[in-house]
Amino acid sequence: MMRMTQSGFTLIELVIVIVILGILAVMAIPKFINFSTDAQTAATNGIAAALSAGNSINYSARSASSANGVSVTNCTSVSATLQGGVLPTGYTITSLAISVGTTSTCTLTGPNGSSASFTGTGIN
Repeated sequence: MMRMTQSGFTLIELVIVIVILGILAVMAIPKFINFSTDAQTAATNGIAAALSAGNSINYSARSASSANGVSVTNCTSVSATLQGGVLPTGYTITSLAISVGTTSTCTLTGPNGSSASFTGTGIN
């Protein structure tokens, strides 16, 4: 008489695999959630860097001719140096007066309270 063998996984083997996958998922999900916070912080830092760069370019252009660039007398007016002249939605700049010819450290606040500093140079 021939003996027939069955191939496949037992129920216990399948349950063990599902439990192991569940444990791995529980360990991995919090790490992916932290990526969202890191991404928002990186975006805020990127916009602050763009504000500093725009401020430098604006200062050089405005120094060459008052017809170029924009007047900067407050940290909030540095946003006009960005392409399009406005901050992205959800970002704010702390208002701080900047005297002509001086440099001030301004603060940009982004989503979820992330913040970064940028440089503003006053010019008329």
